[in-house]
Amino acid sequence: MLKTKQLLKQIAKEYSNFAPANFELKRALVVTKLSRYEVEQLRHPQLSREQLDQKLRDRGTDVEMLLYLHNLHKDFERRIVQSFENVGCEVKMSSRSSLSKDVMSWADVIVPVGGDGTFLLSANRASPLFALSQQKTPIVGFNSDPKHSEGRLMLPKQYSENPAEAVERIKNGDFKWIHRSRIRTTLLGSNGTIPESTDLFRHTAVKMEQVTTSPELLDKQMSAKYKAKMKRVLPYLALNEVFIGENLSARVSHLQLVLNHQDVVNKTKCSGLCVSTGTGSTSWHTSINRITSCDVGDLLRSLPNANSPDMVEMLENVDSIAHGYNQGLLFAPDDPRICYSIREQICVGVWPSPKTFKSRDFVQSVFIESHCIDANLVIDGSISYPFNDGAKVLLETYPEDALLTINLD
Repeated sequence: MLKTKQLLKQIAKEYSNFAPANFELKRALVVTKLSRYEVEQLRHPQLSREQLDQKLRDRGTDVEMLLYLHNLHKDFERRIVQSFENVGCEVKMSSRSSLSKDVMSWADVIVPVGGDGTFLLSANRASPLFALSQQKTPIVGFNSDPKHSEGRLMLPKQYSENPAEAVERIKNGDFKWIHRSRIRTTLLGSNGTIPESTDLFRHTAVKMEQVTTSPELLDKQMSAKYKAKMKRVLPYLALNEVFIGENLSARVSHLQLVLNHQDVVNKTKCSGLCVSTGTGSTSWHTSINRITSCDVGDLLRSLPNANSPDMVEMLENVDSIAHGYNQGLLFAPDDPRICYSIREQICVGVWPSPKTFKSRDFVQSVFIESHCIDANLVIDGSISYPFNDGAKVLLETYPEDALLTINLD
């Protein structure tokens, strides 16, 4: 922990010259989302516009609403581009499929337009491991449809109404930086090969990883501990979370975990493992671990003194109790720790082993070995790798992997 804090201070010192007032905005890369209508067009490339619309209507889809939302997003994209051009900024646009390391290295700022999915996509590619560069290109996102999308990673919704104000503030250096920790994913094995990944949004193979990361020999201590010879870092850093589990949700996931390189091997059967950052703690992490007002009420009524005046008063405040608990699940985006959550852990018989194994805890690193049949490791709900019986991975954070984002709060 001390070494991590020292490294964070060193990085902060390096960025002292990169103060908002010194930020020069000359080139902006606008990353566009795929609307649902565009997804349907990609799925049916052989159909004309009229044929596609008819096919969608035949299956009960509200085509008019799809087109309305598509046009809404495209109109907003044009407003964003115009806002940056109005302050003298050169603008390029990139889609999900054309977001390359070359175009990302060109930009002074990366601007995802859409929702959190588009932001996460941009963050995955804004990785020194993917771009083969230590250049820190900041990201600022605009929510194109705040009425239908929460957009927690995007700028506040007021800037969806007036994006020109946000761009003007960025141009003038009137903002703050947020350094968001990200998870580095390192595969361990005998030969350093890397499985082929899949883009879950397009359901197509993504092969660029084969040329962007190289296998490395493990040191003797790590090799002996995890029974592996080689390691290979995946080119994508997880901003929200890494999830590991069986493809078929009804099938039990069998996993072994080693926390913080300790000597205890924790064995679990569950419906999956979610390892989250502070940024991701508002997302899947909270969904897995949150409690409802009904849960609080049921627990209080199960206590022996459920009818006491104090307990009756507490039962009248179950909403605030649940809210307070759920807010406590969140942690800061720059927190160097990661939090693992075992989803629906089986707690009968010999499981988990040892019995003291917590279903959720903060760690500096976590090693996972799979004993699954048809499982995947998924980075930010987007990039998926096979992770079946015998597969091994180490998840951890490094200060130099942090994502630089613009905050206008």
